[in-house]
Amino acid sequence: MKIHHLRNATLVMETGNKVILFDPMLGKKGTAGPTFTLFRFKPQRNPIVDLPDNAMEIVEKTTHCLLTHLHPDHLDKEAESFLKSRQIPVICSVKDEKALRKKGLNIFQTVDYWQETEFLGGKIQGIPAVHGYGFVAKPMGNVMGFYIELPNEKSIYLSADTIYTEDVHKVLTQLKPEIAVVACGTAQLDVFQPLLMNMEDILKFVKNAPGKVIANHLEAVNHCPTRREDLRKAVTEFGFVEKIFIPKDGESKVY
Repeated sequence: MKIHHLRNATLVMETGNKVILFDPMLGKKGTAGPTFTLFRFKPQRNPIVDLPDNAMEIVEKTTHCLLTHLHPDHLDKEAESFLKSRQIPVICSVKDEKALRKKGLNIFQTVDYWQETEFLGGKIQGIPAVHGYGFVAKPMGNVMGFYIELPNEKSIYLSADTIYTEDVHKVLTQLKPEIAVVACGTAQLDVFQPLLMNMEDILKFVKNAPGKVIANHLEAVNHCPTRREDLRKAVTEFGFVEKIFIPKDGESKVY
């Protein structure tokens, strides 16, 4: 299995003759919509960085696409056009199927929470994700993580945009994924609590993960204050640095 980190939450997983694109934000710098904050952090149109030079060469190989939710930093207009023009088979939450079909996407498979179904010769199940601490999680809408087991590959848990919950803990300690992907930007709006795990919960996630961890959702949108340097310093201090991969945009790794 080869995993490419492209930008934000966009990654590509190559396995056999399948190339799976996750949460594509493919537009150029500043094209995904208005800034997410005006006061708490510097207002900038998102994404705040361009895709790496090798990104589209990898994306062009896509055979399937998994979507955790519908926010524009996980599915932007450029990604919609790409998926529609090629009629890429899309896998999504049962709760997002209607909205995605309305966009003209080719819904290949829907996934429900904690329901295991066949996927590309292996298995997939939806994992509940809570997009924020406290009240803010409700208006942020539905989000789904995925736990995936494919033939002759390591199991992988894409936790999606979530805080640390009992469901997250259950996956890490009972399903025991060999690879776990966690959103580490600690995204925040101008008001309310963070939308993603704070550093304490990121460290808890890394500690409880039984295998390797991949950090994403860093330094690509204006409302994420946590930087790679901050995360690297924290995991080093707590002795977890060998357990976590904090990729630069465009960086890949074989597992």
